[in-house]
Amino acid sequence: MKNTLFALSLAAITPALAAESQSCSALLDLEVRRLASDERVNLCQAYAGKVILIVNTASKCGFTSQYAGLEALYHKYKERGLVVLGFPSNDFANQEPGAETEIQNFCRLTYSVEFPMFEKVSVKRGNAAPLFERLAAAGAPYPKWNFYKYLIDRHGNFIDHYISTTAPDSTKIMKKIEELLIAP
Repeated sequence: MKNTLFALSLAAITPALAAESQSCSALLDLEVRRLASDERVNLCQAYAGKVILIVNTASKCGFTSQYAGLEALYHKYKERGLVVLGFPSNDFANQEPGAETEIQNFCRLTYSVEFPMFEKVSVKRGNAAPLFERLAAAGAPYPKWNFYKYLIDRHGNFIDHYISTTAPDSTKIMKKIEELLIAP
């Protein structure tokens, strides 16, 4: 009897697990490390079904104040399924020279950042972290400066990108996020 119940339970779980693994897009099927931590996060598992805004960030940039707008965007839409993912990078004019603990403290203390932040990475072509390589393979440009934004739909598909000068609360970004949040 126990073996029969176990087999039935396993049979019920296996298709669900198979469907879950098949629903992960190649773009997000990777692990990244949380900022100033050893914890690794699989983007598919952690953010399945979410609308995602990926941003390459820097603490000493003319666009650094966008942290406030990104945090406001995250708070406004997180209950509806948006997540903002920050990836610090020192690729442009040495504007993120600090260690990860310094970056984390700066983000929390200066801008009260609560959206997920991940390891400091390179985003430039030829040396980009796997996520940014995958974004490029999906049709996105490599960042040309800090605070490039990449919008991903609930199915893990690259939808659009926004250059540094596009503020997080711009009509263009907000309208597209709202469209994606109501889409199945």
